[in-house]
Amino acid sequence: MTIPASSDVEVPPDTLVRKDGDSPDTMRSRFEKMIRAAQDSIVAAVEEVDGKKFQQTAWVREGGGGGITRVLQNGNVWEKAGVAVSVVYGTMPASAYRAAVGRAVPIEEDDKVPFFATGISSVMHPWNPHCPTMHFNYRYFETAEFKGIPPQWWFGGGSDITPSFVDVEDLKHFHGTYKAVCDRHDPEFYPKFKKNADEYFKILHRGETRGLGGIFYDDLRDREPEQLLAFASDCANNITEAYLPIVRRHKDDPYTEQEKRWQQMRRGRYVEFNLVYDRGTTFGLKTGGRIESILMSLPLTAGWEYDYQPEAGSKEAEFLDAARNPREWV
Repeated sequence: MTIPASSDVEVPPDTLVRKDGDSPDTMRSRFEKMIRAAQDSIVAAVEEVDGKKFQQTAWVREGGGGGITRVLQNGNVWEKAGVAVSVVYGTMPASAYRAAVGRAVPIEEDDKVPFFATGISSVMHPWNPHCPTMHFNYRYFETAEFKGIPPQWWFGGGSDITPSFVDVEDLKHFHGTYKAVCDRHDPEFYPKFKKNADEYFKILHRGETRGLGGIFYDDLRDREPEQLLAFASDCANNITEAYLPIVRRHKDDPYTEQEKRWQQMRRGRYVEFNLVYDRGTTFGLKTGGRIESILMSLPLTAGWEYDYQPEAGSKEAEFLDAARNPREWV
């Protein structure tokens, strides 16, 4: 299988969608406009807290599209934080299509499916073990008619939090922010998407979740695209409200060597999930995305200790219980 190459460019294009086929009023163009504005505002808010600037890399993809990746590394608050937007289109192999939709589809392994995908993704790993890691991703996807399969479109995304310890107030704030967002659009969204997150972010070989949840949805096309664009926009525009107050509250907390050690082990679990199970990582690798941007989600440091068992009644044991038995926070 030949994977389209990507190359860095000095200045990002004004738009990454097809200039000859996507007018500004198409959903493709409007979603790209939304995520590029979200990237600007989120990066600015994080820079204000950290005091250090993100570095930017723009890239174009040989098969069509490209992206803008912004990364802050070795900051004052964040060990590593990245916010990336991308637009990719062309054809994808059957394995990438299955990764995108998360289910089996009736096509042959050597088939090439015409597609379009655009999204914003981010992971932020702070230094302080009392500050949680946070991830979000919001995307829009289309496929053309292929071998009798009608054209498809859908939205996906979510925001989730991965602390090292259980802080009930922090979790109430994060989950409460996204419950309020969901309730503005459909009261059934939050319980459904919270359950989705608990299931999707499970590290199956460990029997525990990567973190302590949030919201996650995929293959969402049960109402008008306008309504789903409004929902994705509302989610993206509330990332800083859901996350940054928690970081500000804990970024200067004192911590012990043992607390840092535990954070490193939880970062190891983060790596395991992203490299083994994450559908976005798989899709990016199979469709010729920029490798550094795809693997931006990995922490700068992580740890694995052989058969580590937390002491009963410890904060570490409490976290594991919450990761093995998902709780309701709001």
